[in-house]
Amino acid sequence: MKTLSSFELLLCDVQGRIFELSKQKGFESATFIKSFMTSKTALYFDDTYDRLQWLGAEYVLAELNDEVNGLVQGETFGNETLYWTGYIYRYWHFYTGESSQEIYETADEEVMKSSWFGFHTLDSKLAIERLKEIHLQKRK
Repeated sequence: MKTLSSFELLLCDVQGRIFELSKQKGFESATFIKSFMTSKTALYFDDTYDRLQWLGAEYVLAELNDEVNGLVQGETFGNETLYWTGYIYRYWHFYTGESSQEIYETADEEVMKSSWFGFHTLDSKLAIERLKEIHLQKRK
């Protein structure tokens, strides 16, 4: 099992805060999460190092907003759900090496929202393994 570096854990926190900020901005959570995880912006976070990772949540949201030609306002998830979703998605990338797009295809925003209550207290690695199990069960 891979142990994440302090740098990687910091990026998990950064992404969690970006997801939280989407709520403060009133962006519809389901659309925001899909837009982020399937974007070029997320690919920059998948890189070993990219300047975008350190330019701040406001800047990242502005970049994503430009990329998708406008994020929509609407229903938002809770702060804790959004932070956990962003954090776990980034942790997942570092833990498995999967791209943001691949991770999203395994566990979309609805899976993350419905899993938060039962999984948010689990170790991140265990939560990821359980999310993968859910995906495999759905495919059968």
